[in-house]
Amino acid sequence: MSTAAPAHRSLSPRALYQDVAERLRAQIFNRELEPGAWIDEQKLAAEFGISRTPLREALKVLAVEGLVTMKVRRGAYVTEMSRDDVAQVYRLLALLESDAAGVVARHASQTQIESLRQLHERLERQVRQRDAFFAANERFHMALLAVAGNRWCEQIVADLRKVMKLNRHHSLFKQGRLADSLAEHRALMAAIEAREAIKATRLMRAHFESGLEAAAPMPG
Repeated sequence: MSTAAPAHRSLSPRALYQDVAERLRAQIFNRELEPGAWIDEQKLAAEFGISRTPLREALKVLAVEGLVTMKVRRGAYVTEMSRDDVAQVYRLLALLESDAAGVVARHASQTQIESLRQLHERLERQVRQRDAFFAANERFHMALLAVAGNRWCEQIVADLRKVMKLNRHHSLFKQGRLADSLAEHRALMAAIEAREAIKATRLMRAHFESGLEAAAPMPG
């Protein structure tokens, strides 16, 4: 008669390095690991109570996402975003999400549009709480992509949005940007509800152009 495996065996090496990647990702987003900082593998392995093997696998995951940069014979560093990096990410997001906005305006069901409306209303309620607004804003954008129905686009945008968080904490935190962003969302939502696909595409592109203007780091 077989016996149940010990509980600790249920955690596979794959699950372990994914968990480590998530912890490192959180440290990067919370600025516990600053952009440009060298990642001390020995120190982190001791802190997490793991060997360096799953840690290195986790770093490879974050390198693919763009959050970590691997340097030959120097190790891993938290990626720093240059002005050009920020501009390139925003331009890609503008292309992908403006296309998705047009698709949603044309083809989304009324139930799907109502779901987006509810997310937008949550955004309206969070405008005085910056962290909550940031989270609600991302949920709206990712939900719009889900409604558009292109999983490849969703995957690319999810990775780009992770990298965007490296930019000294995001354009929405700049003076006046929350109110501007909310106004842009209102206009976009109205265009989607009116089934004005060309207008929705244009408004989403303009939304990212405004975000880039607020987000781009000053030179020097």
